[in-house]
Amino acid sequence: MIRRIFMVTRREFLATVTSKGFILGVLTMPLLLLMVVVLAPRIMGSHGPQVHGTIAVIDSTGRVLPELRIALDPEQIAARRMEQARRERALQNEIANRTDAEEAEPLEIAPSPVLEIDEHPASADLKAAKASLVATEGEPEHLALAVIHDDAVERRGPDAEYGTYDLYVSKSLNGDTESAVHEALKEALVAARLKSSDLNPSEIKAKTRVSGTNSILVTASGERETQRWLTGALPFISGLLLFMSVIAGGQTLMTSTVEEKSSRVVEVLLAAVAPLELMWGKLIAQLCVGLLIVAVYVGSGMLSLVQFSMVGLIDPTLIVYLAVFYLLAYLVYGALMLSIGAAVNQIADAQSLLGPVMMLLLIPYALTPMIGQAPNSPLSVAASFIPPINLFAMLARVASDAPPPAWQVWLTMLIGFGTATLTVWFAAKVFRIGLLMHGKPPNLRTMLRWVRMA
Repeated sequence: MIRRIFMVTRREFLATVTSKGFILGVLTMPLLLLMVVVLAPRIMGSHGPQVHGTIAVIDSTGRVLPELRIALDPEQIAARRMEQARRERALQNEIANRTDAEEAEPLEIAPSPVLEIDEHPASADLKAAKASLVATEGEPEHLALAVIHDDAVERRGPDAEYGTYDLYVSKSLNGDTESAVHEALKEALVAARLKSSDLNPSEIKAKTRVSGTNSILVTASGERETQRWLTGALPFISGLLLFMSVIAGGQTLMTSTVEEKSSRVVEVLLAAVAPLELMWGKLIAQLCVGLLIVAVYVGSGMLSLVQFSMVGLIDPTLIVYLAVFYLLAYLVYGALMLSIGAAVNQIADAQSLLGPVMMLLLIPYALTPMIGQAPNSPLSVAASFIPPINLFAMLARVASDAPPPAWQVWLTMLIGFGTATLTVWFAAKVFRIGLLMHGKPPNLRTMLRWVRMA
């Protein structure tokens, strides 16, 4: 018996994973995402050649231009970029629970642009100044034109807002250099305003700088830093993986059964194996297909986290829970879809019976983000013990930043195991009778009568 089940399992598994639809629809997407994640840091880390050019400035205040010359100095631009790189590195270290000493890679920044300032008088013709940004032959005369408003340093009234600046750019100005010009203009404006009020810009900057830290979550099991962006997404990601793997295996199971039944292939198969052996072979084969899907996506996600030094944020037990809840959820929904496939003769006939099963699958999947946001609410706790939504609900709670007590997880597994056992028993009864039945497709009442008859 075991040998015949294994033969059916191998046949079904190989027929599924070697099909073009499976390879293109299931495996290609995570591989493409992984390629993007691996290549994106390298592409973003590559720097182009150093930019040389001229910036035209019309300063109506007469006070911003000296500060802008300082802010556009290549050393000042490099200092700002280095400070930004340090902040990003500090954030990565906090996420990965890593100290600065453990980070061996030196910080790399793009070469600072060398920008000269072409001062225009406040009465200059704006239209003629803009014309210098348009290239006639070769490169334009100016890379950008900055127009400082006349109230950018001194307000027109005590309740009025400070003015700002306008920046006109040419097609030759790249994004990094444009960002550097914006930062320099903002720094120059702030410095000019502070000096007009007899304040020291460097002293003010030092007193207003506060280093950010992560909140520390205190639980019964100890303390750990919170990562709200990841913990908020994990319940949804876990529910999505569970939904994708169950729907992929279950629908393939139903479709292949209907096709074999309508083409009379099943009659040939039943001459070699018993109905229960055929059923278990199909169930186990698509169970392995779903596990393969979970493994591919989880592996891609872990490799992506490795690229950004954030793999330590994932608790390994979450992957174990995902596998266990997938096993239970697949047995529940897969058995129901298998029984539908055995009961009908065409795919079109299965829609009326498949609708309620899909609703039972979509509702808990749609609830996973809300359950993940409030994992210990009365609704979330109650949903953890109501089959068949309990598997999705508990997985979302386990993936949240406030996981439930262990006894609740084990109780959900026990309820899930009981539900899976009952569903597989129901599917076995329907499968045995419906597999060789032809004619009018049955309804739920007829299928229940088959169960009593078998």
